[in-house]
Amino acid sequence: MRCCPEVVPDSLTIIIMIRLPAEWEPQSGVQLTFPHSETDWADMLDDVLPCFIEIATTIAKYEQVVVVCRNTEETRMLFKDVPADNIRFVGCNSNDTWSRDHGGIVIEENDKLVLLDFVFNGWGLKFAADKDNLITGKLAEIGVFNTAFRHGGMVLEGGGIESDGRGTLLTTAECLLSPNRNPHLGKEEIEEKLKQLFGLDRVLWLDHGYLAGDDTDSHIDTLARFCDPETIAYVKCDNPEDEHFESLSLMEKELQSFLTSDGNPYRLIPLPWPDPCFDTDGNRLPATYANFLIVNGAVLVPVYGVKQDEAALGLFKALFPGRTIHGVNCRSLIEQHGSLHCVTMQFPAGALS
Repeated sequence: MRCCPEVVPDSLTIIIMIRLPAEWEPQSGVQLTFPHSETDWADMLDDVLPCFIEIATTIAKYEQVVVVCRNTEETRMLFKDVPADNIRFVGCNSNDTWSRDHGGIVIEENDKLVLLDFVFNGWGLKFAADKDNLITGKLAEIGVFNTAFRHGGMVLEGGGIESDGRGTLLTTAECLLSPNRNPHLGKEEIEEKLKQLFGLDRVLWLDHGYLAGDDTDSHIDTLARFCDPETIAYVKCDNPEDEHFESLSLMEKELQSFLTSDGNPYRLIPLPWPDPCFDTDGNRLPATYANFLIVNGAVLVPVYGVKQDEAALGLFKALFPGRTIHGVNCRSLIEQHGSLHCVTMQFPAGALS
């Protein structure tokens, strides 16, 4: 947590304490933005909707789910055969479904919650995002949040940052320094802005690591994740013949060089490397076990119908002994180059009305 002094006209100095909560802290709920016939899912709605429904109903066992959807009645009907308790349907149009990246990010500011609405520009102007970019503001306007509301003042996606809740942010240079996101800001300026926005003491930058088929410019949530302030789970490629081997090996060395805020090496947990998944045209898809979601009392882990799934689930049971582990088949999700964490955005306790 960082102190941000603010000088007011009468020369008094007000100390503003800012903190970006970690994902494992108590939550009020999770946002999902549902696919419809005008999203990129149009040709495979029947395949992907069961995955979204499973994610929503699983989370709803533990906390509130805000389903953002173009048509509330049509979407509610998708849940007619499954329990929809704790699920709130909110009408709002969208370009796509990646709530992690167009969703708002909630911080603590002097023990009050503030919803930050960042610019979402389709991962560096790759895809249309005009409707997605308006969603957070519209949800705030209709009273979904019980927070103050403020614009973030820069292009930023939630999948591009990882917080330990104690003033450390983990990110990738490939994403945050993309010339189509914040071209007017250099690395030092971006780092300082992140420190001011999130009350950070430091930013840990990864210069290596990627997944083939990823459209996000190496979002950190596909590669390396905080599990607690001393533990990072990360993607490790153990096949020297795989195209990822060199880059992910260099990323591993970077992680090994990082120290916790107390000056100790991180406990590093390598995640299984899933067998390659391909689309019908033979393009490799970004299957990763790093794209898990932590909720109250549980962890949702993406699986892909490959032999490494069982080992991955067993590893997460050891990583999070106090939480129930739910494997969710996300093979359909990676057809559009994202996975489970990418379609969700959690909000800390007290943030949702």
